[in-house]
Amino acid sequence: MNIYFSGIGGVGIGPLAEIAYDAGYNVVGSDLEESLVTNELDKKGITVNIGQDGTYLQSCHNNSPIDWFVYTSALKPDHPELVLARQLGIRVAKRDELLAFIIADKKLKLIAIAGTHGKTTTTGLMMWVLQQLNIPISYSIGTTTSFGPSGKFDPASQYFIYECDEFDRNFLNFNPFLSVITAIDYDHPDTYPTENEYLQAFHQFAKGSEQVIAWDDQHGELFEDLYQVSLLHPLDINSSLAIAGDHNRRNATLVQEAVKRLGIISKTDEIIAHFPGTDRRNEKLADNLYSDYGHHPVEIAATLQLARELSDHVVLVYQPHQNVRQHEIRDQYTNQFELADEIYWLPTYLSREDPNLPILQPADLIKNITNIDSVHIADFNDELWNNIQKARSEGKLVLGMGAGKIDGWLRDQLANDTN
Repeated sequence: MNIYFSGIGGVGIGPLAEIAYDAGYNVVGSDLEESLVTNELDKKGITVNIGQDGTYLQSCHNNSPIDWFVYTSALKPDHPELVLARQLGIRVAKRDELLAFIIADKKLKLIAIAGTHGKTTTTGLMMWVLQQLNIPISYSIGTTTSFGPSGKFDPASQYFIYECDEFDRNFLNFNPFLSVITAIDYDHPDTYPTENEYLQAFHQFAKGSEQVIAWDDQHGELFEDLYQVSLLHPLDINSSLAIAGDHNRRNATLVQEAVKRLGIISKTDEIIAHFPGTDRRNEKLADNLYSDYGHHPVEIAATLQLARELSDHVVLVYQPHQNVRQHEIRDQYTNQFELADEIYWLPTYLSREDPNLPILQPADLIKNITNIDSVHIADFNDELWNNIQKARSEGKLVLGMGAGKIDGWLRDQLANDTN
């Protein structure tokens, strides 16, 4: 079977391409630019074309007809490759349709990690623990890691571990054997116009799962009518775990409970203590410089708490994500930044925007922040980098946070300094 992945460098599509490749399918794909994911795919031997005008898709189809055209939800209906695929009569599907097919075809038990925050770290933790216990696994995680590729199919595996995203209602395409819900806070207003729709999607997801583990302080009332949901209380958190961050200790407790549900009797505290983390989740880029994917007020507060466990002085460089999201959460920016000595606030990263919404400027977003005197409106320039370098030289921990270009910019600045 020949599969073409459009947007293959994405954190959802890239791992799926690796899984399909490992499962024996012929895989090619395209993206607009190189990334950590495309570099990983290239090392694996998967051909990635940079450019998406349709020329490469047509060439591939001429050489050996494409059976599936798999694309990300971010692709617009008039995207050249998507339009061409339909004209050529190729089967067109979003990523979850193909993944569900592979899971069913290989008779795997799906362990789905869902939630507004913490999905990636919890998925990585689950992968790490089972790997260290020498249990074969297949998986898909929405980032890169130091302990395995982003996506993997192991013919010897019984379980498939999946970072199951609620965006575009993706997680409703699955009926997991075991679901772990990390947290629930209203998000993705472009998919869920109201908070109630968002909450009901999680209810539907849980209802479609054979068994579920969640927290009772994270909208536990949603699941009162579902026998398959087991709710943990904050007092159940294993506070003795040697992993930084209150939210990470919560996530690790969920993983330990999930391992028990699989019938695996083994002490995992020491394994979790040696968890190397995942890329873009409080990832150390250099001395006193870290990068994090967080872009929600709850995530900001949690990651700053983690950073303060590592340093008494933290400087935050924050890039908001999506203007449409900022319209929903602008009033939620209040006291989440108090653990930062200074905050450098960047313009919002624009993606999948509503053209009818005015672009909110930094000044519109910071006005309710309790420590507003610590906030500096900034941009990606030499002045910002000089301020970052000064803070690092003073022994302060600098945390770059956001899901847009900030991570790549920080890596580029570091690379330029060493050249």
